[in-house]
Amino acid sequence: MKARVTVMLKNGVLDPQGEAVHHALDALGFDGVNGVRQGKVIMLDLAETDAAVAEKTVGEMCEKLLANTVIESYSIEIL
Repeated sequence: MKARVTVMLKNGVLDPQGEAVHHALDALGFDGVNGVRQGKVIMLDLAETDAAVAEKTVGEMCEKLLANTVIESYSIEIL
């Protein structure tokens, strides 16, 4: 079973990487972009076969390691 975790900075947290991408897009002539938020996607290949158990386990992984829950939010998709 596979899981996709998407980690993004919470709203209100400054995103310097997103701002750098936004400025670069402007410099390249893409002026229709109002804002950029950059995050990360983590793909996990799990031995678990029960989707509910997998989602709970991945949630624990996020809380303990994959996301800094003070400044980041995450979403889990079991594939």
